[in-house]
Amino acid sequence: MQKLEVCVLGCSSATPTSNRNPTSQLITIADRYFLIDCGEGTQMQIRKYKIKLQRIDHIFISHLHGDHYFGLIGLLSSMHLLGRKEPLTIFGPEGLKEIIELQNKYSDSRFNYELNFQTISAKEPAILFEDDKVTVTSILLNHRVPCTGFLFKEKAKAKLINKEKAAKYKVPTSEYARIKLGDSFETASGNVISHEELTISPMLYSYAYCSDTCFDQRVIDQVKGATVLYHEATFMHDMLPRAKETFHTTAHQAATVAQAAGVQALIIGHYSARYNDLEPLLQEAQAVFHATVLAIEGKRYSVPLDQNSFD
Repeated sequence: MQKLEVCVLGCSSATPTSNRNPTSQLITIADRYFLIDCGEGTQMQIRKYKIKLQRIDHIFISHLHGDHYFGLIGLLSSMHLLGRKEPLTIFGPEGLKEIIELQNKYSDSRFNYELNFQTISAKEPAILFEDDKVTVTSILLNHRVPCTGFLFKEKAKAKLINKEKAAKYKVPTSEYARIKLGDSFETASGNVISHEELTISPMLYSYAYCSDTCFDQRVIDQVKGATVLYHEATFMHDMLPRAKETFHTTAHQAATVAQAAGVQALIIGHYSARYNDLEPLLQEAQAVFHATVLAIEGKRYSVPLDQNSFD
């Protein structure tokens, strides 16, 4: 069964460090690749971690601060130079289309693939992408410039055979496909066993990505019940005045959001360059919400997270 997976490509805040790049993540869900944010150096990270660049058909940019999109023009150019032909859709705030087109204008660049821009409103949540497997909805955040997060949710999947019940009623495997589609099963003695009894619904998972934001109660309702929440944790709580000044969140506040929203697990990231050692941020968050892990570049997180991650 295909998993919902998060690969962290960058976890630093405004400035990169010698071992941390600006923000970017690759979300794999139902065999679809979604890139969230594209800080400087993202395409190098994609190569480093052996991600198939041309499988990315949708890019989501949370806001127009450079550490979240300065890598975009380079990524788009490389896609062109490497022979991309398939259309690419970019979801982002107003102004992003103008920025990219202006750069292409003055470099006299013309891509060999269609580039579609979809403007995201930071005034109300909206479904940005939907197909038969996935929905992506915007999350309203509170930052210095218009900024949104993104909620990825799996849609209902085909039912699975309840192996215990199938064994009990001696259902041959040749009947599984028919039963999963809704048919009942008749035993040798003539008893009719319903589709509902013989099948189980697979779990559906979700991933909420909260980019740059100050602590805001509105976020809690928007991410309520998510399987995994990624929330920025730029500072420790002793830097709360600085966090408020810059419209960012502390590790303590990120964990408070996770606790109040009833999520299963929390990933924190977007660390200030002042922190060489990230363990204190993790400890601060875990004191409020134990099921917290650090965003580490190159690491792939399967959703739901393994409970051993928190022990």
